[in-house]
Amino acid sequence: MPTHYSGSPDAVRALDAYIKLTRAADSVNERINASLTQHRLTVSQFGVLEAVYHLGPLYQHELAAKILRSTGNITHVIDQLEARRLVERQRSVEDRRYIAVHLTNDGRDLIAGILPDHVARVVETFGCLTAQEQETLALTVPQTWPGRMSAATEAGAHQVLTQFQREMIYYSTIYN
Repeated sequence: MPTHYSGSPDAVRALDAYIKLTRAADSVNERINASLTQHRLTVSQFGVLEAVYHLGPLYQHELAAKILRSTGNITHVIDQLEARRLVERQRSVEDRRYIAVHLTNDGRDLIAGILPDHVARVVETFGCLTAQEQETLALTVPQTWPGRMSAATEAGAHQVLTQFQREMIYYSTIYN
């Protein structure tokens, strides 16, 4: 469904892309991550386990950046994993301000058991795209990440998004 915004062609095109990208991301995440609940894991908890499994012990701030969460949120996520004895924290000997997160044997076993099914869901979900389309998507989407846009582009995007949000509030009051 395209946007009903009646702004400039650039704004309409950007909002249309935003709507489609957001809906696609929600749909893909729902299909791929549905199985995590049977293991009593959130997407963030899975992200921590997967990152430490593949990269080895990481400091909390590195994990936060890796899975795109705030440092406050990552502390809560790690608290939950630690309570289940899936990870453990170890303070750095060189600099006691840093705390590395390590997988326990239970955590390693859990992520190793979940990962093959998770990867299969990703492959199945993206199977509707050709290899070239998957590669293009992988190259294109990161262009929208923070720090990749100029300040002017970010300001313009914020302005368009703010107007779009006002319109969505307006439309939701009319149609609900």
